[in-house]
Amino acid sequence: MNTKEKTIVLGGGCFWCIEAVFNMTKGVSSAVSGYAGGKTKNPTYAEVCTGSTGHAEVVKVTYNPEQISLEKILDIFFTIHNPTQKDRQGADVGTQYRSAIYYTDSKDREIIDKVISELNASDQYDKKIVTEVKPLGDFYKAEVTHQDYYEKNEFAPYCSYVIKPKVRKFKSKYPDLKLK
Repeated sequence: MNTKEKTIVLGGGCFWCIEAVFNMTKGVSSAVSGYAGGKTKNPTYAEVCTGSTGHAEVVKVTYNPEQISLEKILDIFFTIHNPTQKDRQGADVGTQYRSAIYYTDSKDREIIDKVISELNASDQYDKKIVTEVKPLGDFYKAEVTHQDYYEKNEFAPYCSYVIKPKVRKFKSKYPDLKLK
């Protein structure tokens, strides 16, 4: 990470979805799937899937704020998942699939709160946003089989039916921000 880069950790259901979109976003240097927000040290995917670790499936997004703003990253994030669903995204149900933002810079909290407040005041959602917003504690990188999952398995059923529509939505709404 160079000195100009910043990080934000985002959870919006299955980490494969969030990672796929941010891996193709201009200004983002990396999107790494992992776990955050829980109590278990060095959790495994199998443990997180039980919902007993307290962790959410998340993606650590490293970006250059001179190329893409945190506001734009949050706009993308809130576009590709439903932040009004508590502990779920579609058929993925459990606390590990909660909507969450874990920040590393206290100044980012103000931006996050402003974006959420504006969304709640808009008519974009028919319910209030339930996204958990907290400082980042420990981040645990997910197993290698979970990194770049969409790129490696684009035609797998989950990728075709769940991830691909989110990727299409991103490419349609943000054509100037897509890398490919």
